[in-house]
Amino acid sequence: MAEQAFKNDEFSVTQTTLSGDSQGLSLKQNSVLIIDADADTRNFLCNGMEKHFGLVELAADVNTAQALAERCNFDLIIADLHLPGQSGLAWVTKLLGLGSSTSLIFITAQATVDTAIDALRAGAVDLIQKPFRTDQIMAAVARCMQSQRIQRENVVLRRQVDHFYDSGIVGQCQTMKNVCEVIKRIAPMPTTVLIEGESGTGKELAARAIHAWSGRSGSFVPINCGAMSAELLESELFGHVKGAFTGAHQGREGLFNYASNGTLFLDEIGEMPLSMQVHLLRVLEQQSIRPVGSNREIPVDVRVIAATNRALGDEVEKGNFREDLFYRLNVVTVRMPTLRERPDDIPDLVEFFMQKLSADMGVPPHQIRDRELAQLRSYNWPGNVRELKNVIERCLLLDQTPEQCLRGISANGQQTVTEDDADSMLLEAVEKRHILKVLDREGGNKSAAARLLGVSRKTLERKVQAWGTSESA
Repeated sequence: MAEQAFKNDEFSVTQTTLSGDSQGLSLKQNSVLIIDADADTRNFLCNGMEKHFGLVELAADVNTAQALAERCNFDLIIADLHLPGQSGLAWVTKLLGLGSSTSLIFITAQATVDTAIDALRAGAVDLIQKPFRTDQIMAAVARCMQSQRIQRENVVLRRQVDHFYDSGIVGQCQTMKNVCEVIKRIAPMPTTVLIEGESGTGKELAARAIHAWSGRSGSFVPINCGAMSAELLESELFGHVKGAFTGAHQGREGLFNYASNGTLFLDEIGEMPLSMQVHLLRVLEQQSIRPVGSNREIPVDVRVIAATNRALGDEVEKGNFREDLFYRLNVVTVRMPTLRERPDDIPDLVEFFMQKLSADMGVPPHQIRDRELAQLRSYNWPGNVRELKNVIERCLLLDQTPEQCLRGISANGQQTVTEDDADSMLLEAVEKRHILKVLDREGGNKSAAARLLGVSRKTLERKVQAWGTSESA
């Protein structure tokens, strides 16, 4: 039977197929269960597997296999589809349904399309028909073990980064770990939080993480306090009644109402007009609001988080910020570090933005080399994480290296682009991508493409010639 089942009678020829050492597959720590009614097949497989696996168990039927599986969680099962009593397919399907992560290979002498489909549905990596060559089954074993190793590595990696990615905060340096620990500690509390940091350091991201981990049922509602006048800001925050001012043809609820049982994020609190600071202090003290034009107090349950890129203590001394409001907001302070303070996080941030932005833009991600990462790490990053994100986005859009985008160098390495030219450069890249896409769709026909684009053929030819692109007439 062994001679009929296997074309090769020596497992040594499979060393190059399995390549345990070269692929990093440490199978001596792994276990395999072989289930087949034929003793010759079991023994032949056992002789070969013992060279690679630390534990090899044999079973002639489902009952024996069940008893072995209850004692050991096997890394791999090689089973005949058709076994005495209950079929191998039915038993393995039941085993995997209980949550087992065992890899699976089926062997059979009666393979059909239906049995192949059933085997794959059951979770098998491969279905191999008898008689089979040794290298066939060992190649399947190698795929199983490689896939299982990758899955285990992914689990470990997910555990390492979930602490940060579930909040949207990317970074594993000690400074960011400390920030995340503080955020998680204060998140369930109703305490007012002040987040400080330079522009682009991720203050709103930290605020959203606090809200996400707070367990509050309401919404996260952000507002930029420096983007509007005192009168408009008051109406936006507290709402107004009908007729409260000219143009108030109907009443409107404010953001405090929309953030009920949630979080109100006051960005750039340092730019809030002094007249509004008085109203905000009263709301924080009384936990109630009064819509503009109303005499009625409305109780609110809102967690307030404020953020600033200014030193509020200095603003208090200058008379630009109320001291009492500063102390009311400054119950707990979270300081977001600059990117200059966390250069070790740049590779993780680059990978995060590269994958996210490439998916959003529908373009393949770039492979960033170690030399390029070193250049990014050495840059000063005055715009912090926001600037890094913009550089990666420009890198994908213009098909340039991060270094070229940072230095303002064009794709041919000759033309220097200033910051004032950046927006124009991005617009030209979008225009080029769109025109070439239309040309490609029209099979390179410039006349047809020009009609679709709404430009003259001469204009289109001039642009194509400038880009050095040749298309048919």
